[in-house]
Amino acid sequence: MQRDGKYIYCIIASNYDVNLGPIGVGGRGDLVSTIGFDGLCMVVSDHPLSRFVVNPENMLAHQKVIEEVMKEFNSILPIRFGTIAATPDEIRNLLNRRYSEFMELLRQFENKVELNVRGNWKNMGVIYKEIDNEHAELQKIRIEIQNLKDPEKRDIKIAEAGTLVEHALIQKKEKETEKIIDAFRKSVFDYKQNKMSGDSMFMNTAFLINSGREIEFDNIMADLGNKNQGRSDFVYTAPLPIFNFIDLKIFPEKWEM
Repeated sequence: MQRDGKYIYCIIASNYDVNLGPIGVGGRGDLVSTIGFDGLCMVVSDHPLSRFVVNPENMLAHQKVIEEVMKEFNSILPIRFGTIAATPDEIRNLLNRRYSEFMELLRQFENKVELNVRGNWKNMGVIYKEIDNEHAELQKIRIEIQNLKDPEKRDIKIAEAGTLVEHALIQKKEKETEKIIDAFRKSVFDYKQNKMSGDSMFMNTAFLINSGREIEFDNIMADLGNKNQGRSDFVYTAPLPIFNFIDLKIFPEKWEM
């Protein structure tokens, strides 16, 4: 018979028990509640210790639980997806050992939320043409390629041009992202760059803002959209837990950030 442990979603400060209903990870309808120590709590649900499935459904369930907690509490510390403690006592011991640190982090991130912004160029042909115009060395190589008759030498030059374009594209993404970030500097506490996919995505940035300043953020995004109309598309999320700014991982008898 498999034994259940406690799947952990986040840490909150609360002097009362929280019950979020049967929305736990795993699809069994496990009740999401809290285990606490002296006003510091972990939001948890039952989950088998020996079997955890990494799939989109469980990842979404993990995030949805934390978002439900955000509706009631203005400071949370998200825990890494897939974290399971063996017993309630293990959780209480962990809270006891790092009590002052976690309380300080909760104070530090009070009323903070995360907004993610992704930017994509609409027409890569235009971007590559700009790169050609901006790099004299690339223009020189292209002329050499046109004049070369030796197929082997020509292939070498084509590869050289491809490497130059690749590096230039990275630099162009960084430069364009920095311009967008500059527009937000007075409105955000911090930002983190995330991985990008494809040539057309030039930014994928998480911003840490004060809850309540979402309208200000919306207005800045609207201005950026108007200024870059025809060139770039921007997509950004609703307020999220601060996944990119704090990452707590639990190991047996040890916390690691």
